[in-house]
Amino acid sequence: MTQPVVKRSPWKKILIVALVLLLICCGGAVAFVTWLLTGNKIDTFGKVDFANQLAIPALAPSQVDAQGRRIFNLTAQAGQHTFGSGRGGNGTTWGFNGDYLGPTLRAKAGEQVVVNVHNKLDETTTVHWHGMHLPAAMDGGPHQLVSAGKTWSPTWKIAQPASTLWYHPHLHGETADHVYKGLAGMFILDGDTPKGLPETYGVDDIPLIVQDKAFESNGKLDDRNPFLSGVGILGDEIVVNGTHSPFLDVTAERVRLRVLNASNARVFNFGFDDDRRFDVIGTDGGLLEKPVSMDRLQLSAGERAEIVVSMKPGERIVLRSYDPDLGSLFDDLKGGADQFDVLQLRAAASLKPSAALPATLTTIDRLSNPAVTRKFSLSGHSINGKQMQMNRIDFAPTVNTTEAWEVFNNDGDLHSFHVHDVQFQILAVNGAPPPPHLMGWKDTVLVASDMSYKLIMRFTDHADPNVPYMYHCHVLYHEDAGMMGQFVVVQPGQSPGTPPSHEDHSAHAGHH
Repeated sequence: MTQPVVKRSPWKKILIVALVLLLICCGGAVAFVTWLLTGNKIDTFGKVDFANQLAIPALAPSQVDAQGRRIFNLTAQAGQHTFGSGRGGNGTTWGFNGDYLGPTLRAKAGEQVVVNVHNKLDETTTVHWHGMHLPAAMDGGPHQLVSAGKTWSPTWKIAQPASTLWYHPHLHGETADHVYKGLAGMFILDGDTPKGLPETYGVDDIPLIVQDKAFESNGKLDDRNPFLSGVGILGDEIVVNGTHSPFLDVTAERVRLRVLNASNARVFNFGFDDDRRFDVIGTDGGLLEKPVSMDRLQLSAGERAEIVVSMKPGERIVLRSYDPDLGSLFDDLKGGADQFDVLQLRAAASLKPSAALPATLTTIDRLSNPAVTRKFSLSGHSINGKQMQMNRIDFAPTVNTTEAWEVFNNDGDLHSFHVHDVQFQILAVNGAPPPPHLMGWKDTVLVASDMSYKLIMRFTDHADPNVPYMYHCHVLYHEDAGMMGQFVVVQPGQSPGTPPSHEDHSAHAGHH
C-alpha cells in the first residue's frame, strides 16, 4: 500500500480505557462514552444486493456558434428522483436538466465554451467549475449569483490539460444544502493523451460520482446533521451517479473509472473486495506521468482520481470504501470507522481485448522558485483565525508569479483544502516528499488532524483586482460556516480593489 496516511495514535485506546474507568461509577455515562468513542460504526460489507444498473450521466449536447464557441445549456430544477431499492421518489431533489445530478460536459483544450445556466429553482444558486482555470468573474463562486428565473452565461477558453473536473453550487452559507439535494455533475476536458487508455464513455471509460446519503423511513432524503459529527451530513448509505445498490456491466478487459468524491464531508478509502491492485493514472488536474499501482486510494470531499482496473471474463468484484484514516482522536464520529460496499463490477463471459497501459502518460513541468510563501492554519471554522467575509480580500498574488502555500491542520478536526483557478503541485506531505500518486496536478487535498502540506502553484492568464477567487475547506458544513477566504490576482504593482456587492450578476457576468 503506497497511500500516505496519518498513523492512528495509540493514545486513543489509552484515553478510551481511562475515560471508561473514570466514569465507571456514572451509570449510563459509561455506555454513552463507549458508544461515542468505539461503537459509532457503519459497515455494509456483504450487505448490499447490487440490484440496480448503474446510471451513466448523459453527455451534455452542445452546439458551436458562428463565433466558434461551444455552447452548453444547464437548467437547475427541482424534481423527485428515485435512487432505487425503495429510496427516493417521495421528496424533492434537485438536478441540472433532470431530477438529480447533471449531464457530463465535455470540451477540448483550446475551445472557447459558453454555459448558459438557467435557474428554474425558487431560490438563488450558483454554479462553480471546480478545478477549472478561468477568469474570476466566470468562476461561479459566491459572487456570481444566479437568481430564481435568471440566466447566467459565463464564457472562457479551455487552457489546461485533459482532466476530470466537476461543477456544483457555491452559494455562501447554502452550498452543503444545494449539493446534497443533487446539484452536481462532471466536466471532462480532452487533450493530448497517449493511446492505450480506455476512452469510450459509458463503456470502458466510466464516470463515478460517489456520494453518501441518509434516507428517512419513507425513502426520501434525510438532510439532518448527525449527533456530534462536527462535519455536517454523514449518510449511512452510498449512491453512485444517483443509483443506490449499483452494478456495472463490464465488457472490456480494462475499465477506466473516473472517481469523484461528491459527498458533503465523507472521506472514502477505495479498494476492491479481493484486494487486487489497480493503476492510478490521474488526479484532480490531469494525468500522472506514469501509472501508479495501488490497492487503496483515499479521497476526501471534492477530490477526483482516474483508475484503471483489469478484469477476467465472468468474474464479479466489488469496489469498496475501507475505513479511512483521518488521524484524529474522535475520527469515528467523522466516518473514520465506516466501511461500505460501493459498486459491483460484473465482467461479461467474453471481454473485448484492451491495450496495455502506456508506461508514460504525460510530462509534467515541475514548478519551483516561489516568489512568496504563505501559511494557512485550519482551525475550527476559520483559516488563519479569520472567517469568510464577502467584502474582504485576504491577499493578492501577482499574475505570472509562483507561490508556495504551507497548509496545516491544528485543531484535530477533518478538513479538505481546495483552491480555485489553479492546479497546484505537492512539494511535501508532513515534511516528506509526496508519494507517487500525489505527484500530479491537484486542486484539493485532505488535511487530516496534525497534517501539513507544502503546495506550489502559478497564477497565469487572468487578473482582476476586484473579483476574487476562493480558497476554503471542502467539508461543506465548514465552508458554509465561514471556513473560506478570498484572493484576487493582480497585475504587477496593482493593488487589490473592492469585491462586488452581494447582488445578482447574472445579467452581465458573461460580459466581464
